[in-house]
Amino acid sequence: MKTINAKELNLRDVNTAIKQQINGHRVIVTDAEHIHGVAAGLKVGDILIQGDSGDYLGMLADGVTIEVTRNAGKYAADNMTRGQLLIQGNAGFGAAQYCYGGTVVIYGGAEDFTGTMNKGATIIVAGDIGDEAATYMLDGQLIVVGNAGFNLANYLIRGAVYIGGEWKSLGHNTHHVPMTNDDESQLRSLFERYGIEADPSRFKKIIAASKKPFYN
Repeated sequence: MKTINAKELNLRDVNTAIKQQINGHRVIVTDAEHIHGVAAGLKVGDILIQGDSGDYLGMLADGVTIEVTRNAGKYAADNMTRGQLLIQGNAGFGAAQYCYGGTVVIYGGAEDFTGTMNKGATIIVAGDIGDEAATYMLDGQLIVVGNAGFNLANYLIRGAVYIGGEWKSLGHNTHHVPMTNDDESQLRSLFERYGIEADPSRFKKIIAASKKPFYN
């Protein structure tokens, strides 16, 4: 394993050091909470952020695996296309926005506008989530083990939201439908893979009420 202490470095220095040291090794980055955009656009690698991360962690990621041992700042995984981002603590505002694919797992809670305009990623939040989660979601799935705030899945277009707790309100163009055996099987597989303790049988499923949400 290779270790980069980012305390006295800027974003360019940190990302350059990561690219130079990947070479099949896991790269550990410490003291990076002040740097925004760590590991942006990376296609390969296994990166461990020890402690908190700054904003825009893993933005435009295209295959890299990133793990954060504590909390992530705002807009984590913004525009990610492939790969994994695992956040052991909480995620700030706008996590996993505009993602085209990949998997984002938040083991704590997440703030407002998580999964906005998600286009195909699997987003799992093991704790509670804020308002406007999955707003304008175009595809993919958001899985919330805890509770959600106001306007969950507002103007949902495609994809699905699964929630184990309660919501303060559902957004426009949402429809609560029964869980299927396939839904439960998929959730069970994901929970086992990522070490999340949750019972798929107690989840509720939200899908779009209409394919044309802006005309109803």
